[in-house]
Amino acid sequence: MTADVPRPRLSSYAKGLALTAFGGFILTFDIPLIRAAQGDAWSILATRTALTLVVGLIGWLIWRRFDRNAPPLIPGGKGLLVALFYGASSLTFVLSVFNTATANVVFILALNSMFAALLSWAFLNERPRLGTLVAMGATLVGIAIIVGDGLGNGRIFGDLMAALSTFLLACGITVARSSGRPMGMAAITGTVLPCIVALAMVGARGGFEIEVPFWIVFNGAVVTPIALFCLSTGPRYISGPEVAMFYLLETVLAPIWVWIIFTEVPSRNTLIGGSILIGALTAHSVWQLSAARRRSRAVYSAAIGMP
Repeated sequence: MTADVPRPRLSSYAKGLALTAFGGFILTFDIPLIRAAQGDAWSILATRTALTLVVGLIGWLIWRRFDRNAPPLIPGGKGLLVALFYGASSLTFVLSVFNTATANVVFILALNSMFAALLSWAFLNERPRLGTLVAMGATLVGIAIIVGDGLGNGRIFGDLMAALSTFLLACGITVARSSGRPMGMAAITGTVLPCIVALAMVGARGGFEIEVPFWIVFNGAVVTPIALFCLSTGPRYISGPEVAMFYLLETVLAPIWVWIIFTEVPSRNTLIGGSILIGALTAHSVWQLSAARRRSRAVYSAAIGMP
């Protein structure tokens, strides 16, 4: 009888952590590639979102061709909500970037994990574990150290747009988590909304203005689709607050890539805060995997009748 009992596995939780961590890491290249393209904001946004949408649809068609079990573009009503939340978040993010200080945007976006935790607790009855709350607190300390010197120089409209962007993203994560279905393609499909708006703005401004298009093409065709797919698939396997924390990798690593590429040396606060944030994420992931392994072994022992 015991031979038929499966060995303990961590595939689902480990897969969720791996997908989300990889997506968060890939997203850290977004800002450096945007800067390298040297274009105006609407041209950059239109090109990036259009390519993300096209590449995502082509990849999905190929996927469907070889796997009949490939997920739909929009998995039902919740899939449509996820697409709308992610698309609207992209729009409000652009408005925040151009209407307040960068430090304000970064700090407000760091509240993503807090919003996700509250929404998951309120609507999914997923009370954050103590370890997750501690890690979230540590990440906020790290972010505060990084941007503390630049706070207070923004404008209220931009600050509100940044807060709205953060809230919309947390809503998208929570809905994806509640569905239990793969939402990677829904998030990519949602780029149609910012794409339409950006194209309209480009037309009104007289055309595209991008000096080095290769970098934004690479961003839109490779970096953004992979990051969106991984980060929006993660909630299927791990909690919303855990997914949200991995978005913070961009706050830490993007300045490092800018340092390497553009020789803009990060401040001491950036290095200190970044070390705290990465340490908190790493410690939390290791702790969660260890706890999941212990629970899995307990279930297995109970199934085979061991004390």
